[in-house]
Amino acid sequence: MSKERTRLVRSRRTRRVVVGAATALVLVGGGFAVANAATAGSDKSAAGVQRPVDKQAKGTAAVVSAANAFLNTLTSDQQASTLLDFSQANATAWSNLPCGGTCRPGIQLSTLSDDQLAAVKALLKTALGTGKDTGYEHVLQTLKADDVLASAESTSSASAAPTDAPTATDSATPTDSASATATDSASAAPTDVPTGAPPSGGAGGGGGFSYGSGYYYLALLGTPSKTGTWQLHFGGHHLAVNITYKDGKVSGASPYFTGVEPTSWTADDGTTYAPLAKFRNGLLKLTGSLSTAQLAEAKLSESFSDVLLGPGKDGDFPETKEGVKVSELSPKQKKLVLAAIHPWIADVDDATAEQLMKTYAKELDQTYVAYSGGTGLDTQGDYVRIDGPSVWVEFVVQNGVVYQNQVHYHTVYRDHTRDYGNEFSFS
Repeated sequence: MSKERTRLVRSRRTRRVVVGAATALVLVGGGFAVANAATAGSDKSAAGVQRPVDKQAKGTAAVVSAANAFLNTLTSDQQASTLLDFSQANATAWSNLPCGGTCRPGIQLSTLSDDQLAAVKALLKTALGTGKDTGYEHVLQTLKADDVLASAESTSSASAAPTDAPTATDSATPTDSASATATDSASAAPTDVPTGAPPSGGAGGGGGFSYGSGYYYLALLGTPSKTGTWQLHFGGHHLAVNITYKDGKVSGASPYFTGVEPTSWTADDGTTYAPLAKFRNGLLKLTGSLSTAQLAEAKLSESFSDVLLGPGKDGDFPETKEGVKVSELSPKQKKLVLAAIHPWIADVDDATAEQLMKTYAKELDQTYVAYSGGTGLDTQGDYVRIDGPSVWVEFVVQNGVVYQNQVHYHTVYRDHTRDYGNEFSFS
């Protein structure tokens, strides 16, 4: 990738425009479907290089096969947009912003045909976890949420809340329901509110800030194989999936950014979605178990308007761990710490997630739990962190951007030693 293209890929757009329905996708039946994507399938360029596919492959070999199957559906030009170098510049080019291809590499979903989208779905389903409301299901729900934002923008209904005010649905304690209105005392505006003017151009980009599942991008960094090093790089607004493979194994399942606005909604078919309910409720159960003394020890002096280790903050882990040390907690509370961590780890395939959780369990006594603001996770500035020798999880509440009378969530999972498969140095 040229220096100029790398600069454009890594830059962030700083304004928002109404998303066009013609370039959006709708998610139906658990998959992708093109919604009036006039350009999909119209590319007449030469067929791309064909790669081997093994439909009987298992584990990470199945991910390689699914990646190859997707690449085989692409033209040579599309393959050139998708199959990129596994470089630090490309791997770290992700964002929580709805900035399209100006801040992330890869091929845009709205440009793909039905067959190509089906291959994307198959790849993601193979690479991601199978848990309910985590992994693959969670990623699909995140894209659905962005379609809700696109609809709100296009119908000028952004000031009105969905008919069902956002709440966490997987409740187990009285504090599990989220407030639909942020408090007036919020100390800072949400950090994904665009300001200023956007840069021009950009890989796969065009237009300004845009919402909708059509504005998500897939890149394969390095050549998918069972022997080399490569990365599955998928994301868009409120989502960044970075899974690194080395010699046939997952060497890193992070950074993994996931956020959502609105926090819950009911679709036309009556299905209610709350993509981050399981994530949030695990933290609520954990902080709700802390005694007054433990809460005092866990309280941070700093305030947070966003996650500390978001995009562009690679390697910036605090030198000193803060909060209450998990070794001081009861056996029941320790189980709650692991349960709180799990939804983020469940992003990756089940076998890898199990191995990571075993590592984090071994390191549990050296792990810390901390919070800022309140523990209800329902007001601007409410913040919870879990920081171990390896694991790092953050959850923060921000005021709404589109639904301004509500709150929305930003979260990130990182690993002190495994981000990007530990292939890069950020010191």
